[in-house]
Amino acid sequence: MHRGLFVVLEGGEGAGKSTLARTLATRLEAAGHTVVATREPGGTAAGERVRELLSLPLTPWAEAFAFLAARAQIVAEVIRPALERGSVVISDRFAASTFAYQGYGRGLDLDLLRAANAAATGGLEPDITLLLSVPAAVGLARQARHDDRVLTGAEALAFHTRVHAGYAALMGEAAAGQHWQVLDATRPEGEVASEAFLAVNHALSAGRGA
Repeated sequence: MHRGLFVVLEGGEGAGKSTLARTLATRLEAAGHTVVATREPGGTAAGERVRELLSLPLTPWAEAFAFLAARAQIVAEVIRPALERGSVVISDRFAASTFAYQGYGRGLDLDLLRAANAAATGGLEPDITLLLSVPAAVGLARQARHDDRVLTGAEALAFHTRVHAGYAALMGEAAAGQHWQVLDATRPEGEVASEAFLAVNHALSAGRGA
């Protein structure tokens, strides 16, 4: 059996990742694929408890390790088994969120974060990362309509501007073989979903997860 495809949706607050994850899963299932959708932090019993913890004020490193604990659990419990079964895994956030938020946003050392993340994930990397790009101020205005207890989402505009710049830097630094695609998330949801579906379909056709 071929390994499945690991798709990660990234972006700042209010970019539309959760909506896209649902739409993309529906379209892929209609095309005959088995899909497993996950989110960070969460997706497992332990991960949901970590999500509750992240509603409390934590030091930057405590916050980073909380995210990594949830990620280690979901990789072992959900993501790797699903990939081994040949499923398409769609994750609403993964490692790049840690680098953008805790690295660029909080100012933590990126090399240390990368080493800690590699330990937590066993070196697992996405087959394709779709970066939903929206100006930080626009995303925060959208996010204000939702109730999310994770405190990183409630930070001031300056923090989210650093996160937005961090995502751009991460994409620019991506090594060969790390497939990133930027989606303009200021467009209507249907247009974004269609472009995302085409990108994932292309990755599947290319056997990127095999």
